Amino acid sequence: MDDNRAEVRDFLTTRRARITPEQAGLHPHGSRRVPGLRRGEVADLAGVSVEYYAKLERGDLAGVSAAVLEALASALQLEDAEREHLFDLARAAVGSSLLNSRPRRRTTRTWQPSQALQWTLDAIRDAPAAVGNQRGDLLATNHLGRALYSDLYADPTGRPNFSRFTFLNPAARRFYPDWDYFADISVAMLHIEAGRNPRDPELHELVGELSTRSEEFRDRWSAHNVRIHTAGTKHYRHPVVGDLQLVYQTLDLAGEPGIAMTVYTTEPGSPSHHALQLLASWAASTHVTVDPGVQAPH
Repeated sequence: MDDNRAEVRDFLTTRRARITPEQAGLHPHGSRRVPGLRRGEVADLAGVSVEYYAKLERGDLAGVSAAVLEALASALQLEDAEREHLFDLARAAVGSSLLNSRPRRRTTRTWQPSQALQWTLDAIRDAPAAVGNQRGDLLATNHLGRALYSDLYADPTGRPNFSRFTFLNPAARRFYPDWDYFADISVAMLHIEAGRNPRDPELHELVGELSTRSEEFRDRWSAHNVRIHTAGTKHYRHPVVGDLQLVYQTLDLAGEPGIAMTVYTTEPGSPSHHALQLLASWAASTHVTVDPGVQAPH
């Protein structure tokens, strides 16, 4: 498709279906054939006409105002990530009046880290650090980051991607003890990127590949859940050092739109801290190398 109408339609429909009248503070009348709110109820809550809301839910966000989007987000009880996704969908809509509300994304190009960025990564010696884009491509790491993600770098295509690894590589279920959590996060972030950049051919290719090859991906994709995660704790089971509880922080790189760096650390003196030291020793002894960057489209 040349526009994002299907994405808009499915997102609004699934958000409406998950809210009961009671959750919205309404008193339902009569039987309901489908769960969730009716279109007219959402329209009333948002302060728009039923006809206008029906137009929006058909996927036509052209000309919608920020005020209407805010009212819609309130009516549908959207979380912060979902609200941002709705605005991204509106910005990307054909004929949108919100296109100039933030800088346009740069066009697709082959990306690799600058020498200065790789030096910065290499200067982080006691913690894994990785750089990626919003499609989940792993673009660059420091020495310890490459050791942590050795299974991803074993991808025979030479293009390590977290979503592809999660859904298509059997090693992911060992590496991620809580595989469902990582699967949910992976799909939610791809949905956010689809809203921001719906005409990204690399994203379409990735989603198409995963939809064709993984039923579990298809089920999650059809749910249209979105989520942002920039800090927290992740549990890994590394093939060499075993369990790792890593605290992480993700930081956007101001000079590289769509690119972010994640740095992982552990509680000092904890079993994970000692396991991370063991991982560093293993990486040094096996001469794990860091490429100057995996070339991938931005």
